Amino acid sequence: MIKIGVLNISDRASAGIYEDTPGKACVALLREWLTTPFEVDYKIIPDERTVIEAELRRMADESDCCLVVTTGGTGPAVRDVTPEATAAVCDKILPGFGELMRATSLKYVPTAILSRQTAGIRGRTLIVNLPGRPKAIRENLEAVFPAIPYCLDLLGAARLETNEAVLKAFRPKA
Repeated sequence: MIKIGVLNISDRASAGIYEDTPGKACVALLREWLTTPFEVDYKIIPDERTVIEAELRRMADESDCCLVVTTGGTGPAVRDVTPEATAAVCDKILPGFGELMRATSLKYVPTAILSRQTAGIRGRTLIVNLPGRPKAIRENLEAVFPAIPYCLDLLGAARLETNEAVLKAFRPKA
């Protein structure tokens, strides 16, 4: 069975202070957009770099997730360390993901320039960092998701098919 990791990075959600709406929103989008059956490896953890790195490694190496999507920890605050943790565990960084997400967010808020979303590859796993608010998660993931199935193809990872009536993935013509 194909596995996709969803990792909500939030001190307050991991402590039970508030409900994990970002992670749930992310799972809902994946279920809406993908026709390929998949299992979700889901976790809520605090903004601790060593914990984030360990969980990203586990999802990629042990759980064999083809895709790991993180929510939260991408801002400029002191405790926002998701991009640093992602860079530390990845073999390659894909700066185009962050560039497109920031450009997309600028259509909605001028503070998008403060965001530090990124993406990278660990082995055959694509890791994508998203912001922590459900509205921004949808806007950002919708912008980059058309490239994700083809990226996974290039990595030799699981093949993901999308519901083209909702979101069309790009794949070059054979």
